[in-house]
Amino acid sequence: MTQQEQTQPQKPQTEDKFRFQIVYLLPILASIIFGLGCAYLLIGPQAPYVPAATAIPQNTPGAPLWNALYFVILLAASATVFYILLKRRSKKIIKALIILAMTLAALLMSFLYLDAILNYYPALGILLIPLSIVVTVLFDLAIFRFGSIPRNAAVVLIGGALGVFFGNSILTFGGIYSVVLILVFLAVYDVFAVYRGPVGKIAESSAGLDSLQGLSFSFKDIQMGLGDLVFYSMLTGAIFFNFINAFAFPLGLLPFIVSVIGIMAGSIITFFMLEKRGIFPGLPFPIMLGLAFGLITGFIILPLL
Repeated sequence: MTQQEQTQPQKPQTEDKFRFQIVYLLPILASIIFGLGCAYLLIGPQAPYVPAATAIPQNTPGAPLWNALYFVILLAASATVFYILLKRRSKKIIKALIILAMTLAALLMSFLYLDAILNYYPALGILLIPLSIVVTVLFDLAIFRFGSIPRNAAVVLIGGALGVFFGNSILTFGGIYSVVLILVFLAVYDVFAVYRGPVGKIAESSAGLDSLQGLSFSFKDIQMGLGDLVFYSMLTGAIFFNFINAFAFPLGLLPFIVSVIGIMAGSIITFFMLEKRGIFPGLPFPIMLGLAFGLITGFIILPLL
């Protein structure tokens, strides 16, 4: 997360400084809640097939470690490429890559979740591809043509949808240990990326995160990367899928709720740190608290009830 720079110069004695307010939690909570709706579409007999998002299946020795390294390397490589392109002022290439990535993500998510919905109405199955294309076009327009409000809303929604997809896929093919290790590794890498790596350098550059339109969004006085929303929803989604069928409703939903509380608590700590530093990694506190709260509730507290 970064604090947005003031667009107009101000006198030092009257300079506005970022102060945390509860309203800053709204995009995070909205993304997670939308992700919960997506998660319900991926359970039950009508759920569509979810492709694998991990490189190593869970029955392979050392799979969680290799999957975690795979995700971190992939993320680091992507951020480095964007930083190099920004440094070389290759704005057209950057925009083309972002459009391609966001379009493919929107098409995959719309196809997956619309397939889940239309499975309840088999006669309407012929509409799956046309509707997926329409949703993708509307998403692209919101990101790249409409104003900041539609763009921010689209980023919040795609973050929740992508996160739940990853949570379900990694849990299914890589197991819960892969999910946990991937999130922990990403939280640790986020610290490096912000203070020593490409993310911090992009944020501090003259172009800033605004140059990565679609991969970040601004809300009031802060700027947050799409990855933060994706990994928050990946965490809550994996917790949801892992425990929803293990315990009778509504107890099976409790680890999810508690993990959301952990993410909110971690986000509050992050915002307070943002007040002091102006830039602060968005993953460590929310991920660590969300994982701790959700896993302790699911593996230790619920079995005792």
